[in-house]
Amino acid sequence: MKKLFISLLLFVFFSVQSFAQANLKAIDAYINKAQKDWNVPGLAVAIVKDGKVVHAKGYGVKELGKADKVDEHTLFAIASNSKAFVSSAIGTLVDQGKLNWKDKVKSHLPYFELYDHYASEEATVEDLLCHRLGLGTYSGDAIWYKSTFSAEEVVRRIKYVPQAYGFRDGYGYSNLMFITAGEVIKSVTGKTWAEYVDQTFIQPLGMSRTITSTNDLLAKGNYATPHKAVRNENIVVDWVNWDNMGAAGGIISSVSDMAKWMNFQLVNGKIGNEQVLEYNTQANLWTPHNSYLVTESQKQNRPGVNFRGYGLGWAVSDYHGRRVIAHGGGYDGMYSRVLMVPEENLGIVVLTNGMRGISGTITDFVVDKYLGLEEINYSEEALKNMSYPMYDRIDAIKAKHVPNTQPSLSLDDYVGTFYTPMYGDIHIKKGSNGLLLEFEDAPLLMASLTHWHYDTFEIKWDVEHAWFDFGTVQFEFDQSRNITGIKIDVPNNDIFFHELELKKVESK
Repeated sequence: MKKLFISLLLFVFFSVQSFAQANLKAIDAYINKAQKDWNVPGLAVAIVKDGKVVHAKGYGVKELGKADKVDEHTLFAIASNSKAFVSSAIGTLVDQGKLNWKDKVKSHLPYFELYDHYASEEATVEDLLCHRLGLGTYSGDAIWYKSTFSAEEVVRRIKYVPQAYGFRDGYGYSNLMFITAGEVIKSVTGKTWAEYVDQTFIQPLGMSRTITSTNDLLAKGNYATPHKAVRNENIVVDWVNWDNMGAAGGIISSVSDMAKWMNFQLVNGKIGNEQVLEYNTQANLWTPHNSYLVTESQKQNRPGVNFRGYGLGWAVSDYHGRRVIAHGGGYDGMYSRVLMVPEENLGIVVLTNGMRGISGTITDFVVDKYLGLEEINYSEEALKNMSYPMYDRIDAIKAKHVPNTQPSLSLDDYVGTFYTPMYGDIHIKKGSNGLLLEFEDAPLLMASLTHWHYDTFEIKWDVEHAWFDFGTVQFEFDQSRNITGIKIDVPNNDIFFHELELKKVESK
């Protein structure tokens, strides 16, 4: 009987081992196929389980048309996955007694202002980290995007961003509030958010390839090239410096390094024997502070999910009775995702050099494999429903183009300076071949203007931009046919030029 019992134990042990190995092979095959099916030039994936890195691998190439392969050490922008580093950094300052979650933001940044006095006075440090302060999703991002404004200058302009919903009465994903959180860290510590995060997490965890600025890419080497997605086509775009919004999305890392970050989170904030982030503090980061509706269709598409919300720098939900702690990231030409299931001591990170939603289909597949659930080909299902809403909007605008019209004024009459408090000055100038569009504080947004129809001109950007391309400038007039302002319409889902209410302040 004893021999039979031992034999059964050995059978179960080797069956589990074989299943785990088969699991990883199936995952690897799935990722390989998905990378090709989604037409993503390159990506890397790491999986940690029970404190160990069980998978860390690159797929595809660093740059379309070149032979260099992605590996587990290749650098990608993790974009908004940086937010968890910043919220965790603030958590350590709470643990040290240097600030409190309920501190008023203005007690650390007296110049901080929102759309009204009450919101400005009552906003807390905690509020900054959970997207509930009344600003719309991505609203105001046009202030920092490719601009020369410092982080402090960006924060000083937030008061001009329009209110979208009631104070603490909704959800609007706000990069501006995390930029503000970075400035709070600087105020409290005397160090930039990047310096503090580097000294507190990156160096102690041995994340030796992780950097906080594109300025350090060349020195590190082995980095991927960003690619814009234009329907089924990939177009190489330049790396863009995000230093002025770095606290919201500036970290650049590899899956090998991010595996260390996930393991730090999964052991409840310990590095070696040191408790860097207290247990209750991390629990607060992982507690929903801003819940949002899970619709019936969402439940059908993802059975096992009953609630969703945002903690502090992390999205929080459930899945078949387990907590899921996750976040996505979107940078110019790169998407990423981090997902952890603490009860399973499981973490997955996906970094890509393309702008297609492949990362969620990988993390979901991996989680199901480890939970022993029925296999669903999330990649295949998502590809069936692939859409290109931005380009559909552009097509709709182009379909209404009226040919054979003429501008009502001479080109010289359109020249002038146009101002909005949120942003500053934008100039329309006369060039050798027509009109020019010039953002005074964002020289990377230079463009020429060609006549579209009537008093509307098409924007021809000097360089390729990842988040947008086609756009128009429409001139506005008073009853005497004097130009009073311009409206910039650039269809996209992230950088809202239409928020800039530009009024003419100077002729020629």
